[in-house]
Order: sequence, then C-alpha cells, then structure tokens
Amino acid sequence: MMRPTARQYVVTRPLYSEDAFSEEHEKIYRHRKTLLDHLKEYFTCDAKRAKNAALSLLPIIGWMRIYRIKEWLLSDIVSGISTGLVAVLQGLAYCLLASLPPWYGLFSAFFPVVTYFFLGTSRHISVGPFPVLCLMIGAVVTRLVPDQGPPANITGFEGLTRDEQRVLVASSVTFLTGLMQLTMGVLQVGFVVMYLSDTLVSGFTTAAAIHILVSQLKFVLGLEVPGFSGPLSIIYTLEYIFGKIGQTNPCDVVISIVIMVVVFIVKEINDRFKSKLPVPIPIEVIMTVIVCGISYAFDFKTRFGIDVVGHIPQGYESPAPPNLQILQGTVAEAFPMAIVGFAVAFSVAKVYSVKHDYTIDGNQELIAFGVSNIFGASFKSFTASTALSRSAVQESTGGKTQVAGLLSAIIVMIVTLAIGFLLEPLPKSVLGAVVIVNLKGMLMQFNDIPYLWRRDKPDCVVWILTCLAAILLGLDLGLAAGLGVELLTVVLRTQFPRCSVLANIKGTDIYKDRKDYVSIYEPEGVKIFRIPSPIFFANIEFFRSKLVEAIGFNPLRVLRKRNKALRMIRKLLKKGDLQWTSKGFLNTSCGPIKESEDESNMEELDLPTDFKDLPVRINWNAELPANIHVPRVELHSLILDFAAVSFLDISALKGLKTALKELIRVEVEVYIVSCDTYILEKLHHCGFFDDEIQPSMFFLTIHDAMLHILEKHPETTERKSELAKVVTTATVHHPFNDGGRWRSRDRSVSNSSSNALLFQQNI
Repeated sequence: MMRPTARQYVVTRPLYSEDAFSEEHEKIYRHRKTLLDHLKEYFTCDAKRAKNAALSLLPIIGWMRIYRIKEWLLSDIVSGISTGLVAVLQGLAYCLLASLPPWYGLFSAFFPVVTYFFLGTSRHISVGPFPVLCLMIGAVVTRLVPDQGPPANITGFEGLTRDEQRVLVASSVTFLTGLMQLTMGVLQVGFVVMYLSDTLVSGFTTAAAIHILVSQLKFVLGLEVPGFSGPLSIIYTLEYIFGKIGQTNPCDVVISIVIMVVVFIVKEINDRFKSKLPVPIPIEVIMTVIVCGISYAFDFKTRFGIDVVGHIPQGYESPAPPNLQILQGTVAEAFPMAIVGFAVAFSVAKVYSVKHDYTIDGNQELIAFGVSNIFGASFKSFTASTALSRSAVQESTGGKTQVAGLLSAIIVMIVTLAIGFLLEPLPKSVLGAVVIVNLKGMLMQFNDIPYLWRRDKPDCVVWILTCLAAILLGLDLGLAAGLGVELLTVVLRTQFPRCSVLANIKGTDIYKDRKDYVSIYEPEGVKIFRIPSPIFFANIEFFRSKLVEAIGFNPLRVLRKRNKALRMIRKLLKKGDLQWTSKGFLNTSCGPIKESEDESNMEELDLPTDFKDLPVRINWNAELPANIHVPRVELHSLILDFAAVSFLDISALKGLKTALKELIRVEVEVYIVSCDTYILEKLHHCGFFDDEIQPSMFFLTIHDAMLHILEKHPETTERKSELAKVVTTATVHHPFNDGGRWRSRDRSVSNSSSNALLFQQNI
C-alpha cells in the first residue's frame, strides 16, 4: 500500500521465520530432473526436434527464407566486392606472419568463407586470416621448420622443399585446431569462451600486436632475420635486428614509411567522415596497385634488391591429409589457437548481432569454424577466424548477410585463378607496412591501463600480467599464464571477501555497513554479520576468523575457560573449600586457592557446559568465586546475513556447523537470515541439524530476526528506549461507522511483540 501524502510504503505482515513462513504458505512441488532425465531428454528425437536440429546445423536455411532480394542484394554485392579486395591484400600480408609463401593466404580467405556461409550464424563477420592466429601458427612453423638448420625429424618431410614442409605443418595444425573446435561444438561447451574476460583478451591481443609489429620489422627494413620461437623470442629477434640495423635497405624503409603515412591518414579520414562516405576509401588496395605498378615499371627487385612477392601459382592445389606425427606434437599449440580463434570471432559476431537485432549460437559457431578449418586445412589453408577491420568493412559497406562474404570469396577466387600474376612485383615491405598500420586498434588498447587502474585494480593486474607474459613467454604460454592469473583473482576475491558488520538505519527496516553511515543504531548484545560471497573449502577459515574479529571474542577459547572453571568449582565443592549459601558461593579455605592443571580428558573442554551436579546455574558475566576469571561475553544474539551466499560445499558446511556449535555453547543465540532455498534443502539433506542447531534459527529477513530477538530479550529495549521506534512500528486500526463508511487511523506504538508490523522506509 502506498501512502498518497508521502513517498513511503507500508507493509503489514506477521513476523516470519523460515518454519513459520513454510507453515503458512504452501510451496509448489517441483520435480527436479536427475542426470538420467537429462540424458533421456537429450537423446529423445521427434519430428519437431529433428526440424530444429536441421535449422540449427544449417542456419542458412533460416536467413535465406527471409532474404529480401530487392532490398539486400545490391548492398551485399557492394559489400562483397569491397571486402574481397581487402581480403586479398590481408591474405597476402597476414600470410607473412605465418612464415608461409604469400599466396597461401588467398587459400585461407576462400575455403573457410565458403563453409561458414552454410554453417555460420553471424551475418556480418568476415571469415579469414586473423593476425594473432597467423603469428601463433608462425611460431609452430618456425619451431618445426626453422629458417636456419635442419627441420624436425618428422616422417613425411622427405622430398619436400622448406616451403612445402612449412605448409604441411600449418595445414596439419589447422586441421587439429578445427577438430578441437568441432568437438567442443558437438559437446555443447561453447561457454568456455566466458572464461576469457574482456580484460584478458585486451591484454593478450595487445601483446600479440607487439609480436606482430616486431615480426614485420624485417620486411619493413629489408633484413634477413631468422625465425625465433619459444620464451623470450621477441627479445632475441630485436637483438638480432638491432645488430643488423646497418644492413637496412633504404628503398624498403622509404616505401614502408610512405605507405604507412598515407594509409594512416586516409583511414583517419574514413573514420571521421564515415557517415558521409557511401563506401570507405579502400586505400590499402589503391596503394598496393600503385606501388605494384611502380615496382614493375622500375624493376625494384633487380635495381634496389627489394624482396617481392614473386611467382604466384594459378589455381588451387590438390587436397592433402594432415601429418599424424605433426598432430601429435602440436596439441599444446593447437588448443590455444582453437580458443583464441573462436573467442575473437564470437566477440565480434556478438557486437554485430546486438547492433542488428538477431541471435547467434556459440555452439553452432564452434561447429562452423571447426568444419571451416578442417575443410580449409585439406586444401592447405591455415587457421581462420575473423579480423575486426575486415568485418568492419563488410558491415559498414552495407553487408546484410553472408552473401557478401560469399561474394568476397569469389573475388579472392578470381585473383587466385586469373589475375594473381599481377601481384608478383609487389614488395613485401608494402605488406609489412599494411599489417603495421592495421595494428593501431590493438595498440591503442594500452589506454585501458589507466582506466582499469582507476576502476578495478585486480582487472588492471590481469591486463598487465597477461600482456607481459604473452610478450615474454610467447602467445600460447602467455594466454595460459593470463588465464591462470584471471582465475587466481577470482579465487582471491571469493577467498577473501569483504565481510562487514551491519547496523540499522534509524526509522527503517534497512541494515547497512555500520562504517558507511552516521544515522545508525546497534542494539546492545546483538551483532549482524554479513558474508558477501559463497562459502567453500578455501574461505571457510577466513570466514571464521572474520566472524571472531567481528564479535570480539573467540567462542572456543571462552568455552574452554568456562569448562575449566566448572571443573575447578566442582573440585573445590568436593574438597569443602567452597560452599553454596543463600548469598552465593562462600570460600571456606584459609589460604589462596591456585588453579591446577586438570589431568582428565582435555577433549571434554570443547563439550557444552554441564551444570547438572551444581546447586545453581552459574552467571558467567557476574563475579565468580575463588578468584576464578572467565572472559565475559556481552553478546547474546548473532545474526548471519546469507543473502549473498550462493552455495556451500561439504567442507564449508562442516566448518559452519562447528562455528555455530561453539557460539551456541557459550550461550550466544545464532540466527541465519535470507538463506537461499537450495542451501536450506542441502542443509537438511546433509544432516546439518541436530539437538543444538535447529531449523528455527532461520528467518526470512534481518528485520524479522531482529524483532524476534527484541521480543525474546526485552531488557535490551528497556535499556534503550528508542530501540522499538527504530526497528518496528505497529499499526493499530480503529474502525468506526461514519455514515456507512469505514475509517482507519494509524498510530505508532512501541510494541516489539506485535504480530502486525508496519515497515516504513523512504524510497
């Protein structure tokens, strides 16, 4: 009920414990599926499910049925031609990262695109070479087939040239990567990409950009640099380059600088005026054509010693199987490629799916890329994903569906089959310059560091350590190290949560951290302790230590002190040194009474205090006889807020039970509030409750538990007269007949035991 005169809401309801609420409100029984039920459902097939499976495995059926030829076809044609031109150039350029002959990049820009056209769920990403994956492939290629020295001892290398050996390595690794992606897609484990946070991916791709930049320096400077692989390979590469810097080819440097400056300026113009330009200016293609023509006219290769693309064979090569020995030796490298390739493609696809309002399926994307890479590897292409720049061209030029992607593949096919020879005089320094210019987006991610440091320091640490590890250790080990650091931060955040002591905000039923507010009230003898994370084996001891710190005493130590005191009192009574009178205990010994070590079983000190053979129950907060000292406990009630506790494991359950028993045995009443139903069921199922720990200690809210405590300990209210006003307001309705109408008047009274409670708070 909302009061019209003030921004307040009024709730009138009984005080609820979990038991009381369950008795009053009947629950709906829900059958929980077992593992066998899930398996039966998974393997059950009917006509509807078969139809849905066909549509999910071939998404082309779904979007082709709604294809608008008049509205979309022209846009897809324009987009396909533009993307195809960029794909040709990037295929040649990125192939250098993989340490392969340039024309194999054209294969990777064709075969995977055709397969993805039928199986992919994204309508806008451009499938093909991705620089980070190319660099990871290049690391494997140079490890097995180095620039200098003999190749690895692998059956199948006999009779092959160095380039053919490298192509065999790249295609075999690609086949294994696709097989892993296909397996993960069939097993429905597309969720694995969620373990790669945006922060980790940002740091990893920034490190990859550094590797790519260094790898292209040899083309930009015109140097012969051997391929280094393994940890610190980037350091060895830079050391070698600086050692040979005097042998730089000036013509390569001039061409590279001109290309980078012109392409950078035109790309900035494209970004600034993208709303006014119908199609982004394809400056890379334009500059490539110009430089290629100049190189042919002035014979750069002969006159200046420039390394050019060289002979590009026309047509495609026959399909070939992968090498099993290479597959066995590259599992460790292939798995990171499978994860990174899918993670990048899925992230880009998700951006465009949100922008254009359609859904993508992560598991189907894994299947699509898996099949694409397996199919492409059979025709000697290397691992495909997507490049953000190429996908941006496909989307910004009006691409509506993967028809644009198919047309881009046709452009690549035309170059491969007919006009590839025109690119033979193209200097490799041009391709290196194009690659470096396209690194701008990834290198600009360094700006994330100050932002992350201000917003979330653990995330900043993940970014920096991932980036450094990937730079120094290599991309595969760096990704593993970054993932380890990320998971470690998650563990540390849950293992060492920020526990807090809550207090009541005056005049409301709201409870907040007492350190954050001025107008708060804490009832005497009551503590409210909040646990803001799951409780499991790794943080149960931390939780117990924080609880001891919050309540101000160690219950186990107090219990042992009390049981020792009881033993001493029993001994003194037995000896006659202590007697019980109407005025209390009387010390009858003449000399001082010294505490002696008890030789009985010390484990009994942890048992509940037993007063059965004593004449009276001892008040531990009063003065004790015979100079016996026991720590006083002013706390009589403890509320544990479980609102943020999402699960308990068995270790935590045992530790929690021990902690509660220790508190109960020192006469502290414990109440657990806002506990999840699943956790309550688990507690019942695991035998958590016994004679000491009862289900009645569970309450719906903190306020319910607090009102129950006030009702049970009225002396607390008497010591603080405003307490009842703070925690509760009872409403009393006085109906009377006034011309056939009923009226009510609210009146606040101090009645903590009322069954009708009115909670008022500002909203």
